[in-house]
Amino acid sequence: QVQLVESGGGLVQAGGSLRLSCAASGRTFSNAAMAWFRQAPGKEREFVAGIDWRRGSTSYRDSVKGRFTISKDNAKNTVYLQMNSLKPEDTAIYYCAASTSSGLGLIPAAYTYWGRGTQVTVSS
Repeated sequence: QVQLVESGGGLVQAGGSLRLSCAASGRTFSNAAMAWFRQAPGKEREFVAGIDWRRGSTSYRDSVKGRFTISKDNAKNTVYLQMNSLKPEDTAIYYCAASTSSGLGLIPAAYTYWGRGTQVTVSS
């Protein structure tokens, strides 16, 4: 089992920045990839960014490219999401997810473990 705990959400004005953290514990050696998803009220959960744990390769949804950066700290078993130039449409609950399968999946079904989420609210 892998436990994921997110932190770093909050309220920020448009144009501001936040950094989310996701600390993994448990059988973390089995993680092949980690990702951030988000879900706004009334919308489906969507992929935001992902990182291959061993190779460090990354993937982003088009709407966050150039604004968000995903990174990892292997020693701390932690993945980060630096979010700059935030927009009101970025408002959502952000979830951390971990997969034991190789490759960066873009859909929630590709991930086995999930955190409880952290709220990000961007005011206009």
